[in-house]
Amino acid sequence: MSDAVPGIHHVTFVAGDPERNLDFYTEVLGLRLVKKTVNFDDPSTYHLYYGDEVGSPGTILTFFPFGEGRSGRSGRGQATATRLAVPEGSLAYWREHLADRGVDHEPLDGRDGLAVYDPDGQRLELVAGSNDGIEPWDGGSVPAEHAIQGVESVTLHPTDPEATEEVLEELGYERREDDGDRIRFEAPGDRSTGIEVRTDDAPAGTGGPGTVHHVAFRTADDESQDDWRERLTTMGQRVTPRKDRQYFRSIYFREPGGILFEIATDGPGFDRDEPVDALGEELKLPDWLEDDRERIERSLAPLEDGPAEVR
Repeated sequence: MSDAVPGIHHVTFVAGDPERNLDFYTEVLGLRLVKKTVNFDDPSTYHLYYGDEVGSPGTILTFFPFGEGRSGRSGRGQATATRLAVPEGSLAYWREHLADRGVDHEPLDGRDGLAVYDPDGQRLELVAGSNDGIEPWDGGSVPAEHAIQGVESVTLHPTDPEATEEVLEELGYERREDDGDRIRFEAPGDRSTGIEVRTDDAPAGTGGPGTVHHVAFRTADDESQDDWRERLTTMGQRVTPRKDRQYFRSIYFREPGGILFEIATDGPGFDRDEPVDALGEELKLPDWLEDDRERIERSLAPLEDGPAEVR
């Protein structure tokens, strides 16, 4: 049985306009669109995946862009910030790059870094030098020597911090720092290992564009995923059956602090239905939706390739 998850696999967000989302994450943040597909549970909505050149576990940000509507509010019962790693010495570049693009940013409290908000108000934090094992994508709008190296950590703000901490410890996370209102946990992997738990009081969050949908942790394969399902069920968590997400397989549970967690396999990867040099170029559908492709494509807003104004 697995003793610990090695870290974060991906983070999934709720967004508004898909074109605006694509513009920001590729043209401003310089990530690669590695897969353009649909929400398998709601095929009228895109599911967009961004990451490094191949969408390595730990680099992946994914979005359900449901279209314009009432924005969500980040708060208790949610993940409230996603920290992204950039190479040492790159923060000066990012300050200038974001200013040139007209993107508001501010210093991080208590750490050298930048807080940035995407077009839907989702908080992202850039910090230096923590994912050195990941090679950034060198084909994007940001030079490779400054490009994002994946997820450094995710901040959780659970309604029941102690119960959430028990789940994290069951997953193999170890407590490293405690400043009173924020506790830092680390997994034993080689990248994307941080989780921070806020323990202060705040209003409850509400779902919608600008919020995190769920946080996914890594596991090697189906066998280790089965072990985690058994272990978490024994702990009292209500864990879903395995779901085929085409590029990985997933189980889900909502931990006692209100945050939806996923455990996702590292493979088979995003190149299973597109060559690496063409990732993200075509709309990909699972076999069970192919017969409905024409209707699905009519329901989706077109996405334009290439640079566009960030709104």
